[in-house]
Amino acid sequence: MSVEQPLWRALAGYRVLTMLYAVGLFAAAYDHFTRPGLAIAYYCVLCAWTLATLPLVQNAARCATWFLAADLTVALTGILLTPLAVAHERIVANGPTLPSIWTAGSVLAFAIKGGWRWAAVASTLVAAANLVERGSPARDTVHNVVLVWVAAIAIGYVVEVARASERTLARALEIEAATRERERLARDIHDSVLQVLAMVKRRGAALGGEAAELGRLAGEQEVALRTLVSGGMVPAARTCEDPAEGAVVRLVDEEPDGERDGEPDEDRPVDLRSLLAPHATERVSLAEPGAPVTLPSAAARELAAAVGAALDNVRRHAGPDARAWILVEDEPAAVVVTVRDDGPGIPPGRLAQAESEGRLGVALSIRGRMRDIGGTAELISVPGQGTEVELTVPKDATCARGTRGRAEQR
Repeated sequence: MSVEQPLWRALAGYRVLTMLYAVGLFAAAYDHFTRPGLAIAYYCVLCAWTLATLPLVQNAARCATWFLAADLTVALTGILLTPLAVAHERIVANGPTLPSIWTAGSVLAFAIKGGWRWAAVASTLVAAANLVERGSPARDTVHNVVLVWVAAIAIGYVVEVARASERTLARALEIEAATRERERLARDIHDSVLQVLAMVKRRGAALGGEAAELGRLAGEQEVALRTLVSGGMVPAARTCEDPAEGAVVRLVDEEPDGERDGEPDEDRPVDLRSLLAPHATERVSLAEPGAPVTLPSAAARELAAAVGAALDNVRRHAGPDARAWILVEDEPAAVVVTVRDDGPGIPPGRLAQAESEGRLGVALSIRGRMRDIGGTAELISVPGQGTEVELTVPKDATCARGTRGRAEQR
């Protein structure tokens, strides 16, 4: 049950009780009214409005903005009509207004519905109406106005905090449920599919030939599946070439992250882990946080493409037997992805020479992509000790996508 639901029920009861209280004050002080007919007409409207609108103060969904505005109008009208219906001596003696404390219910409705900002606006309007009705800022009037103002803002703030806590709790329960389901699936898959893939890999390597290629593909799928069940991600689409027929086979099909019904959405948050998962193979290890690493779709795709370019360089220059490691770090202000390999490293001056020769793989495919999304790319390489590429993307960076041609990598 929502934590704010008891507040709505309390508000509904408060409105009815204060309506009866206001009518009782009128009956007790009938002799002090110079125009009792005007007061009776107002109280008829007040009672009818209060009882008719009880269904609208059951929850936030039913409490529409138009109702809040109309409800506050009824309260302000009663305050401003008080000098016309009540003797001036009663006003000077700090007598109650026509709606009396019923007015606070209107302000509280604003607080519960919209938080402390809405409450501040409503209570300020009520304060102005009370000062107009009194004609001068008397001590008791200021005291009552400040009390309503502070109480309404405090309740509105409490409601906002309660709603934020509800969202956090719901997210925590969702993650817990997803984790339990993932663990259950991981156990089932480990006892069946992963063991079959591992057997195909071993048998393919032993038989050689085309079977060895099938075994290699089975090994890649085993690694990808382990990553999937451990991280709970859906890998992006991948293709491979059938060694026997030369046909391109789609391994995993997924709708593009940046499109829905053919319309691109570069600002939609995307879990970066789902874009990096396909890179995990027998020789590429992926280490990532357990929680989603969200970035705008355009920035996430460019970052994943830069990682892919770095891995292509590893395969091209460090050899097919080189190992690589991808580390994803979700920091408060930025996402950092590090790609490290155990290859021979880059000789000093090699990148500058490659760029002068027109080989712009690192300059465009990696640094260019990172520059376009407001990020940075740092490359550290020691001959004989491998290469490390650190890609950093600020979480508030926006992607300035432009047309880029293909360039040969280093």
